[in-house]
Amino acid sequence: QLQASGGGLVRAGGSLRLSCAASGLTFNKYVMGWFRQAPGKEREFVAGISRNGGSTSYAEPVKGRFTISRDNTKNTVYLQMNSLKPEDTATYYCAAEALRFAVTRIPEEYDYWGQGTQVTVSS
Repeated sequence: QLQASGGGLVRAGGSLRLSCAASGLTFNKYVMGWFRQAPGKEREFVAGISRNGGSTSYAEPVKGRFTISRDNTKNTVYLQMNSLKPEDTATYYCAAEALRFAVTRIPEEYDYWGQGTQVTVSS
């Protein structure tokens, strides 16, 4: 089970940190990803991190502004979001993928999903 939290309403230029706590799985065996979905749009990859945290991947729109990290002792993955823009407004989902060592950007390849947390950025 994945439980995402940390969303909210923030002004453009502000920051938020999302957390995703995992339970019932061997956390360090999973690649973790963050995705987002805005109304009327498809779910899109935001960031991913390898099992040991040694490798990360980011979507181009968030590079340099967002940072993904994980703490395997706490079974938690984080997404630090800085310099937020109105176009970052979406529901953010965390996801876990068990078969690969490298980060995948394809949502269908993830095995487990959190419930989503809403991020709204006002202009």
